[in-house]
Amino acid sequence: MRRQIRGALAALTGALLLTMGVTATGGQSARADDNAVGNAVGAKPALGWSSWSFVRRNPTAQTIEAQAKALKTSGLAKNGFVYANVDDFWYQCPGSQGPDVDQYGRWVTDPVKFPPKGGENGIQVVADYVHSLGLKFGLYVTPGISQQAVAKNTAIEGTPYHARDIATTTTESNYNCGGMVGIDYTKPGAQSFIDSWAGQFAGWGIDYLKIDGVGTWDQQDVQAWSDALHHTGRPIHLELSNNLDINNAATWKKLSNGWRTGGDIECYCGPDGSSYPLTTWASVASRFDQVAAWAPYGGPGGYNDYDSLEIGNGANNGLTPDERRTQMSLWSLAASPLFLGTDLTHLDPADLALLKNTDVLAVDQDGIDAKRISSEANSQVFAKTEANGDVVVGLFNTGSAPREVATTASALGLAKAGDYSLRDLWSKRLTESAGRIAANVPAHGVVLYRVHGSRHVVSGAAPDVSFGLDWASASSDSTTRTVTAVLSDNGSRSVTDAALTLTGPAGTKITTHSATRARTIRGGHALKVTYSVAIPSSAKLFDSSDFKGSATYRFKSAGRTRLAAGDTITVNHQVTAPYKTFASTTASFSQSGTQLGIRAQGADLYNGTNEYGTVYLPGAEHDGSVTTVKLNSQSDTDVWAKAGIMVRNDITQPNTSPGYLALVATPGNGYLLDWDSDGDGKLDSQDSTGTAVYPSWLKLVRNGTTYSGYYSTDDVTWNLVGTIDVPTAAATQDVGLTQTSHASGTTGEADFDSFTTTP
Repeated sequence: MRRQIRGALAALTGALLLTMGVTATGGQSARADDNAVGNAVGAKPALGWSSWSFVRRNPTAQTIEAQAKALKTSGLAKNGFVYANVDDFWYQCPGSQGPDVDQYGRWVTDPVKFPPKGGENGIQVVADYVHSLGLKFGLYVTPGISQQAVAKNTAIEGTPYHARDIATTTTESNYNCGGMVGIDYTKPGAQSFIDSWAGQFAGWGIDYLKIDGVGTWDQQDVQAWSDALHHTGRPIHLELSNNLDINNAATWKKLSNGWRTGGDIECYCGPDGSSYPLTTWASVASRFDQVAAWAPYGGPGGYNDYDSLEIGNGANNGLTPDERRTQMSLWSLAASPLFLGTDLTHLDPADLALLKNTDVLAVDQDGIDAKRISSEANSQVFAKTEANGDVVVGLFNTGSAPREVATTASALGLAKAGDYSLRDLWSKRLTESAGRIAANVPAHGVVLYRVHGSRHVVSGAAPDVSFGLDWASASSDSTTRTVTAVLSDNGSRSVTDAALTLTGPAGTKITTHSATRARTIRGGHALKVTYSVAIPSSAKLFDSSDFKGSATYRFKSAGRTRLAAGDTITVNHQVTAPYKTFASTTASFSQSGTQLGIRAQGADLYNGTNEYGTVYLPGAEHDGSVTTVKLNSQSDTDVWAKAGIMVRNDITQPNTSPGYLALVATPGNGYLLDWDSDGDGKLDSQDSTGTAVYPSWLKLVRNGTTYSGYYSTDDVTWNLVGTIDVPTAAATQDVGLTQTSHASGTTGEADFDSFTTTP
C-alpha cells in the first residue's frame, strides 16, 4: 500500500529528486503538452464513472467502492470505462467559513464518509481498493485556499511561508461549501502550496483531478495545478469544470486534459431532491451548439467535455431510449470524455448494451472532433472523417415527430465513388447509396452511419430509402397549407410497390390530385405526392395540428417496409398595434383579444446570455408606471425557464442596452427579480422568493430609478419579490412580456392575459 508523504523531510527529498531530474515514482507528468512523448494521460478521451449525478451530496467509501466494483463486474471496464471518480463533498465542510483544513491548509477528508484505515487517509483507502480492481481513481477540488486556512494562518509545507502570505480577499467558486478565497501567485509560497496539495493527492494514489468552478480569472490557478501535477511525477489527468470560456480554449488545451464546455447536464428536477430523473432532453439538446462551436479545440492531449453520460438506469435517466442513443452518439462524434453519472449497481440491461456498443465507442476513441454539416429547425447533421477515409455521420432529429434527415456524400467530404455503403452503428443494418445519405429518424433520435465509398454497387445491400414531408412556405397565421410527401430511393437499386398516405387531426381537410402509388421507383428517383391541407380556424393563441405521413415499399421479394414522418403545424394570430415584437432567439408570437403568447427558445436571461422573445410597448415605462400581467401558463422546459415582465431602455438591443431588469416566474426556482447593477446591459443580480403556480399575476412598480416587483396567486394578495435600483434607467423605457426556454434548441411557450401599464 502507498503511504501518504508527510512533513518537511519528504518535501525536501522530493525537491532534491526533481532538481536531479528524477521522479519519486518513476512516472511521467500529466501535462497535456507531454502526451506527444508517450504519457498516456489524455491520449484518448477518458471513460469511467463519476459520483455527482446520482450520488450527489453524500459520497461514502462504501458507495464509491460499490460503483467501482460494478464497473468491473458489469464488463464496462473491459470496454475502457476505467475511472471511478469522487466529485464534491468528500471533505469536511462545517459552513460558510470554508472547508476544514490540515496543518498545511489542505482540505481534510471527512472521516465519517471515508474512514481511515491502518494509518491511511480514508480517500487513500478507497483509491487502493479501486486500484486493486485494475481501475483508476479520481478526486475533486476547487481553486484557491480555504478561509479557515487563512484564519488559522496555516503553514505552507516545506517553506517558511503561511496562508496569509499568499491569500487574497477575492471569493473563489466553491459551489456547495463556499468559503474559498483567491491565491496571489506573485507571492512566495503560492506555488509551493499547490505543490504540497498535489503531492498529497499523488501520495493518496489519485489518477484524475477535477478542478471545479474554473473561470477565465482562474488561469493562474490552472497553471499552478498543471505545474504541480507535472512535478509529482505521477500521471494524473487534469480536468477543468465548468462552462469554460471558448475564447481561452488554447490555454485550457495547453494546461489540462479536458474542459467542460457548458453547465451541468443534470436537470435537478427530481421530487424532494431526488437524483431521478438525472437529466432531460432539453439538457442534452443544448449540447448541439456547444459541440459545433468547440469542435476545433479538442484532440489528443485534451478534449472538449460535454458532461456526464446519463445512460444506465432506464427510465430514471430522464431520457427515452432514442434520446439515450442520441446522447451517446453526439458525445462520441465529439470525442468527448464518457463519464457515466448513473447508478452502476442497478444497471438496465438495454442501457448496458448501448454502453458496450464497441462500434460507437470506437467513434469516441478515435479522438477526432466532428463538424456540424447542417443545422435546421428540427434536425442536425454532424460528421467526421476517419483515418482510413470512412466518414461517420450522425443524422439527428431534434423534433418531436419522426422525420427524414438527409445530407450527401459530397457534403460529408467523401470522394466521388460508384456507390457508398452505409453501416448503421446502432442497428448494424447495411444499406447502399448512390450519393444521397438519408434516414427516417425517430423523435429526438439519431441514425449513426459509417459511410465507405466503393467502386461498384455494394453487393447484397438493400438501397437506402427515406421518406419526408416538405411544407411550402406560408404565413404563420395561415390555415391553408401545402405539403409534398416524398419517398426517395437514394440507392442504385430499384424498389417496388410504393404507396403514400397523409393524415391529420379531426376537422382537417386533406386533398390531392396526383397518384399516391407507384409500381417501381428506380434508384436515384422518388415518388412525390402534393397535398392541400385546410386547418379549422381557432381562437387559441397557438393552435397546433399534428400530421402523420406514411410510406410503404418492397425491395425484391422481402416483406413490405414502412416508413413514417410527422410534423406539427402551429397557427397563431398576428400581434397588432400598439404592441411590437422582437426576438434574439428563435421565437413566434400571437394575440387573441387580451391574450398574448410567446413561443421562444433561448439559453438564458442572465450574465452574458440575452436570448428571449418579447411582445412590448415602446417607451411606455416611466416614473410612476405600474405594469401588471396575468401569466396563465409556462412550459416546463427547464427549472430556470423564465416568463414575465421585461424593462429596458431599448428592448431590441439585447446585449448592450442598459436600464435592464426582468420580473419573471420559473418552473423550478420561484419568482425572480433580475437586474443589471453595473449598466453593461447584462443581468447580474437577483432576488428570489416563493414557488411559481399558474395562473400567477406579476406587478412591477417604478419610482424614479427604483423598481419593486411583486407576485400574486389570486390577484388580491401581493408578495414582494424585491426592490432594486437601476441608475441607468432612461426617463422612458420599453416594457414588455418575455419568454426564454433556458434550453437552446427547445421551444417553450408562455401565455399571458391583461397586460397593462398605467398611468
